[in-house]
Amino acid sequence: VQLVESGGGSVQPGGSLRLSCEISGLSLRYYAIAWYRQAPGKERWFVATINWSGGSTYYVDSVKGRFTISRDNAENTVYLQMNSLKPEDTAVYYCAARDYSSSIYPRDYDYWGQGTLVTVSS
Repeated sequence: VQLVESGGGSVQPGGSLRLSCEISGLSLRYYAIAWYRQAPGKERWFVATINWSGGSTYYVDSVKGRFTISRDNAENTVYLQMNSLKPEDTAVYYCAARDYSSSIYPRDYDYWGQGTLVTVSS
């Protein structure tokens, strides 16, 4: 099983990025996916999650209304659209997968990607 994040980069405050998490080695339709982020010198924190069907999503309060998680099971890819980015969004973003139902706890996830760096700075 492999999860590969892409789409990170440098952007000015107020800008947008779309992260992708491409999954291989499993059928995405049976898995919930979450995005986490880790800022320099800090712990890894939950950002957003989507359940296996895409019918349920959940976000940390600090990104609600700015970030949108979505999935394309046919493409085995999950996305994180990030708008109105702020300097405090700067971090390495990771995607993770677990069976069916979503969770906010990293210990519940079985598979992880290597991360993609997002830098928000003027």
